[in-house]
Amino acid sequence: MRNGTMAALALASSAVLPLPGGDAQASGGGGGSAEGLNLVTMEQVIVPIIDADRVSGSLKFKLVLEAANAEAAAKATAEMPMLRQATVAAGLEFARLNASGLRAVDAERLDHDLTAAIKVANPGIAKVLIVEVSASAG
Repeated sequence: MRNGTMAALALASSAVLPLPGGDAQASGGGGGSAEGLNLVTMEQVIVPIIDADRVSGSLKFKLVLEAANAEAAAKATAEMPMLRQATVAAGLEFARLNASGLRAVDAERLDHDLTAAIKVANPGIAKVLIVEVSASAG
């Protein structure tokens, strides 16, 4: 029995590999460039999870926007209120249809929805990177 447990533990620990870009860091303040990336940070967004006619929790997420180039990053920084507005609207719709404080957040779907909304608001954004996401009941 012990050999089986040790073998499972060894197999599990060997599966842990460093992720590509694991040492990458976003530059502070947004709009900066780190190794050719043009990253713009967005403050945390919190939207309510509405179930039927009551608030049943909250969806929280933090984003980093990857701009296509330095000019697009500067434009995104200048247009941050408009980008937050698009983000909040997409987050509210996602929370209404797909979120619950009692199950894991479908980050892939959230990423898809946020990317679509932000690209409409600013086509210079290449990717939306979700760096933190959670849903809580209550």
